[in-house]
Amino acid sequence: MLKLHGFAVSNYFNMVKLALLEKGLPFEVVTVHGNQSEEFLAISPRGKVPVLQTEQGYISETSAILDYLEERGEGRPLLPAAPFARAQVRALVKEIELYIELPARSCYLEAFFGGQVDAAIKDKAKADLLAGVATLKRHGKFAPYVAGEQFSLADLYFLYSLDLACVVAKKLFALDLLADFPAARALFQLLEQNPHVQALAAEKQAGMAEFLAFIKARG
Repeated sequence: MLKLHGFAVSNYFNMVKLALLEKGLPFEVVTVHGNQSEEFLAISPRGKVPVLQTEQGYISETSAILDYLEERGEGRPLLPAAPFARAQVRALVKEIELYIELPARSCYLEAFFGGQVDAAIKDKAKADLLAGVATLKRHGKFAPYVAGEQFSLADLYFLYSLDLACVVAKKLFALDLLADFPAARALFQLLEQNPHVQALAAEKQAGMAEFLAFIKARG
């Protein structure tokens, strides 16, 4: 059986877990925080989560895991059948990750953990977030899902990247990234009605205290 290593507060872990749930694939969760121990580095070369354990070995990096799950051809597909449509979903995934998730992540220390981020980094993150959301407006279909009528990999990245980016923008820049993006608001509302999404949100909330304690212990 597949085993998913990670923890419920990680947005990338939740992307993979939601994919597994939506596909209806059997799997087990192995709760672990990313770390640099020799034992964990043996299964995740960079010491990050998530990691998917398969019969053949371990797969790290979220995009590689999601591609692997698609290529298995089991359960509900999260990519369209046509090559061009598949490429569009993958482009949306990249755009969300590179132009929204990563700029927001550069400010997580200040937005979520009480630290301070250099002003130049914050200025760049603000500009990049605004440009990233503008990119998503231009490319996303939101009919009703990011890439069109069907739930896809792009929705995993949308759900678990844009939500955190919105918190960063509001806390650090007093910006509402969705102020003139009603289609994105509507999609969040739709996705929040999904029982799997609701379950993952509850698990994240339940695991938050342990995660914050782990971060504090690391200093």
